Amino acid sequence: MVVGDFAIELDTVVIGAGPGGYVAAIRAAQMGQKVAIVEKEYIGGVCLNVGCIPSKALIAAGHKYQDSLDSTSFGVSSENVTIDFAKTQEWKNNQVVSKLTKGVEGLLKKNKVEILDGEAFFVDENTLRVMGEDKAQTYSFNNAIVATGSRPVEIPGFKFGERVLDSTGALNLSEIPGKMAIVGGGYIGSELAGVYANLGTEVTILEGLPSILNGFDKDMVKLVEKNFKSRGVDIVTDAMAKEAVVSDNGVTVKYEAKGEEKSLDVDYVLVTVGRRPNTDELGLEQAGVEVGDRGLIKVDNQGRTNVPSIWGIGDVVPGPALAHKASYEAKIAAEAISGKKVAVDYRALPAVAFTDPEIASVGLTESEAKEQDMDIKVTKFPLGGNGRALSLNATEGFVRLITTKEDNVIVGAQVAGISASDIIAELGLAIESGMNAEDIALTIHGHPSLGETVMDAAEAALGLPIHM
Repeated sequence: MVVGDFAIELDTVVIGAGPGGYVAAIRAAQMGQKVAIVEKEYIGGVCLNVGCIPSKALIAAGHKYQDSLDSTSFGVSSENVTIDFAKTQEWKNNQVVSKLTKGVEGLLKKNKVEILDGEAFFVDENTLRVMGEDKAQTYSFNNAIVATGSRPVEIPGFKFGERVLDSTGALNLSEIPGKMAIVGGGYIGSELAGVYANLGTEVTILEGLPSILNGFDKDMVKLVEKNFKSRGVDIVTDAMAKEAVVSDNGVTVKYEAKGEEKSLDVDYVLVTVGRRPNTDELGLEQAGVEVGDRGLIKVDNQGRTNVPSIWGIGDVVPGPALAHKASYEAKIAAEAISGKKVAVDYRALPAVAFTDPEIASVGLTESEAKEQDMDIKVTKFPLGGNGRALSLNATEGFVRLITTKEDNVIVGAQVAGISASDIIAELGLAIESGMNAEDIALTIHGHPSLGETVMDAAEAALGLPIHM
């Protein structure tokens, strides 16, 4: 290895240290490769620093606040409940985010992954340049994995600033807004709407489609809409956001709904209408990598681009922009580079929204199964029939199974309600393993537990329900 005018040689270099990048780097190192990872901003990427993790921390804080305000059904009463939002943010940043990011950095070092601070630019298909604040170094590589993630889309008339926020800005406010408008009712917008509604903010969601949380089944979305209504959240669908006019102490949001021009005065407006892949400043064209119209890198079922030495995972490749998808693809790419015969299979890729209540889906929905001309049966078990849900006073929701009529194979599942994000994992395993309803029904589940709802749904699918 020679430093200076000569390139430092690496087996594998990973660009981006988010949930795709750091997982790819660790797995590649575990496979015996000499690995470096390049990160220009923060270890852990958007997810750990300004996305998945901090948003869930604030969601938890909002739930604690709501529980403190009203737990009379348990015989618990409280007065003069207050929230110190500065302390909430301090806890989120120091006790949650910082611990995780430092943990990831420790894992990289433990696995002997070299961490390179700076921005990476491809010189050609086997060389890249890493530009730091005060130095630059060239590296040659056998394989490079692009895991640079994505960034929020900025729409015309809504330039991000102090009052017009992207998701990062919304997660780091120093105050609880009195009023907030949210443009975009997808899972990010809906989750953050729930955060601030639970903290007492008057929230309005402006959604361009006929429904929020597009992609989830309507009966699941209705549960979220019902909860939003109880919190005073106003949902305006088929709405087109036109302009944000910022003043010293607020912002006026102009939009069109049902053919009428309307305006809304709020303290902040959050724009969550999608994300754009970070592929435009990497020099991919220098390496000959094919990039589609939307900036997404074309890859095969192992993550390999048209250039055999360059791979892509996570938000920079087609598919939903989900952290767990990125981590999954990371392992596939790293193992494929190491010569293992692996390929992606998304049939058990879950989608989760941490709304109130939580909603989650894995495998096929009923409509998707019917579109494939599958002969299916749909079984729904209500959380109201579960002892643990009753004891938690959280009976809103259900578990739904999509099974084949011929042999009861589970091809899809949806969960709405408390801990849906956790319950869906067992159903994902069932789909991944090709299990049928009898396999689930014969699995002994602890009592009383929310997991029993899956067993009860499986028994119902077999025509042998006990608790319904």
